[in-house]
Amino acid sequence: MRCGWCSSSDLYKKYHDEEWGVPVYDDQKLFEFLILETFQAGLSWITILRKRENFKLAFNDFDYKKVALYTEDKIQELLQDAGIIRNQLKIRSAVSNAAAFMKVQEEFGSFSNYIWEFTGGKPIQNNRQSLQEVPSTTTLSNKISKDLKKRGFKFVGSTVVYAHMQATGMVDDHVADCWKKQ
Repeated sequence: MRCGWCSSSDLYKKYHDEEWGVPVYDDQKLFEFLILETFQAGLSWITILRKRENFKLAFNDFDYKKVALYTEDKIQELLQDAGIIRNQLKIRSAVSNAAAFMKVQEEFGSFSNYIWEFTGGKPIQNNRQSLQEVPSTTTLSNKISKDLKKRGFKFVGSTVVYAHMQATGMVDDHVADCWKKQ
């Protein structure tokens, strides 16, 4: 048994089985999920998963040091890339978020140190019995969203932040009968 949201495609199943809810402490991987989650805003996650490799190519393997230096020419190039979501505001936010990401690294030693501080460095183990019990936001995601925005991040509303928390294992929202539930 798996969480019901991933039953519609093999790509979803693979993502659920291998990544979703697994704690991530690596800054580059945290940045990758931040980029993907911000582009997902208003769209389905399967759309992003299907374009993930294209995003990886377009955004230099999610190298935040390179993304932070993107020029207007690079932004215009990305706006023409049919392999990604060609939303100008989201593309520009990826660039500014990369710069904000590095400022957080400077202050906290790593983005991982910063983001995991909100959970005391370990995953929050939720006990959801069904998908209907899984929220789209929480008090904690509201708090993190507010703090990220204060630090200059864009497209990091509470729903995006909670999805990022789930994707990077800051919270375990696998339902009780899912084989991945700890």
